[in-house]
Amino acid sequence: MKNIPFEQSAPFSLGVELEFQILAKTTYNMVARADEMLAMFPKPEIDHAAGEFLQSIFEIQTGICANIDEVELDLRHMVEVAEGIAEKCDCLLFASGIHPFALPTEQVVSQNERYLRIMHELQHVGRQFISQGLHVHIGMSDRETAIKVCDVIQAYLPLLLALSTSSPYFTGDDTGFQSYRTKLFEALPLAGIGEYLGNWDAYLEMVHTLLEAGVIKDTCDLWWDVRPSPYFGTVEIRVCDMPSYFSDILALSAMMQALAVYIVNVDVSSERINPQLLRFNTWQAARHGLNGMFTDPLSIFLETRQTSRAAILEILKHIEPVMLELGSAKWADRIRHIIYNGTSSDRQRHLVEERGGLKDMVAQLQS
Repeated sequence: MKNIPFEQSAPFSLGVELEFQILAKTTYNMVARADEMLAMFPKPEIDHAAGEFLQSIFEIQTGICANIDEVELDLRHMVEVAEGIAEKCDCLLFASGIHPFALPTEQVVSQNERYLRIMHELQHVGRQFISQGLHVHIGMSDRETAIKVCDVIQAYLPLLLALSTSSPYFTGDDTGFQSYRTKLFEALPLAGIGEYLGNWDAYLEMVHTLLEAGVIKDTCDLWWDVRPSPYFGTVEIRVCDMPSYFSDILALSAMMQALAVYIVNVDVSSERINPQLLRFNTWQAARHGLNGMFTDPLSIFLETRQTSRAAILEILKHIEPVMLELGSAKWADRIRHIIYNGTSSDRQRHLVEERGGLKDMVAQLQS
């Protein structure tokens, strides 16, 4: 069995990817302008910008950052450049897990060989997939450490989802969910809750089985909520909706980094988690957000069933000293702000009730 190299990376370094919707300035609807924007990007920024599955989605990426302060500087610069180019295209960039009223039938698939192959397979399921997320890479010292972090942190992904929810509306309807993006994503093959890996050899065996069976063409076809990224030497956390507020992006990234450090440096052992419990915790976060119920499958932080809101506050007690060491302690207060004031989904519903329309809500959230 051929080995897959796990590239070297600085432990707990960060790389952050943001997926934005491209909106027309007049209608606030999604428009297919990603190729046009990419053609206008300057060097070296073009190396950290990319089109996505749909032409109406645009991704920006940081470089390799040593800490959250570097992430903030990098993202502020890239967002400023991207917004300036969007302005030249008579567009704007919008951040949420799903556009609230865009129609899947009106979206244009990117003319990329991989994306076209995926769409050919997914058909109607793929055409519904107009969602955007926040992806965070965390550098790992070695491959076994990466496997351990994936296995343990998976238990707490529903809490990260609860903090990031920003997709209550789909095709003009209130879905009743805080994160309907999660439900769309779960319809995709090889997406959502990942496998318990145990060790690198088990991961390697699983990947080779899938490769030989033609299920995947590369490890990046495993669209799990958390996955090893061997080519970057990282663990990639993909569970979150795209937050609508820049401060929330930084706070969530800081929390993920601190959780990873805690898992590595504290005597925390991984074990196979009951998949029904994982699915239930994820459902609660997607459906009810911070008001959903959470049971700690590994009993590392909690002994009793609590709301996601209470569980996150309890976890902060454990990881805030880590955040202090990492220089990111101020972002713990932003996590508390989300807990006490609500997520983007809460804000979106409030604005719709206040202003009476989805277009007005997008305009207000954008301002």
